[in-house]
Amino acid sequence: MKILVWNEYRHECKDEKVHDIYPDGIHNTIAAFLRADGHEVLTATLPEENCGLSEALLDSVDVLIWWGHMCHGEVPDAVAALVQKKVLEGMGFIALHSAHHSKPFKLLMGTSCNLSWREDGDYELLWAAKPSHPIAQGIDRYFKIAHEETYGEPFDIPEPDETVFISSYAGGEVFRAGLCFYRGNGRIFYFQPGHETYPIYHDENVQRVIKNAVLWAKPTYRAPLECPHVKKITL
Repeated sequence: MKILVWNEYRHECKDEKVHDIYPDGIHNTIAAFLRADGHEVLTATLPEENCGLSEALLDSVDVLIWWGHMCHGEVPDAVAALVQKKVLEGMGFIALHSAHHSKPFKLLMGTSCNLSWREDGDYELLWAAKPSHPIAQGIDRYFKIAHEETYGEPFDIPEPDETVFISSYAGGEVFRAGLCFYRGNGRIFYFQPGHETYPIYHDENVQRVIKNAVLWAKPTYRAPLECPHVKKITL
């Protein structure tokens, strides 16, 4: 598969703690474990021209992985609309952590995608709500992340087509943390873990979920969405 990992690449450049965890950026950490599975993986970041994205590039990749947090507003509307278009045409899209507020994800959901949150470094338990799902393969009944930003319901999104993981936290919050959506010809997976100040993407279970997700999100049918005028069939 050909995968593109997109990242703001701001926290790693400004915050020493984040840089120590991801010295080459979150995008390169994710790219490395996907390459180890034999995929062709490219990366793009916000500082690049046009956010490192073009129609030709998106036409060539099977799945786009998106990590964003502090700079959602800096992504041009035209770039977000292009990503939405390519997902509707069949490209897979994986939104990680704070990408719930990214422009492409909000366009695809059609809602505010708001949620409740706090950052106390509490533990998180991720429960396999649908253990038979391809994205949950290789994952036990649950797994624990020692420290993570807490997300909580309500999560203002359309009803997911499939809920694969549900999270619970030390403070009692629960959150729909691994969700599948079908939009047009494309498949979308939202996965909550990934706060930048914790080594989330070094966790083997988190890596396994993302590895499974790119296989699930791979296009099965890819074509422009059209509204053609057709002739009556005469039998």
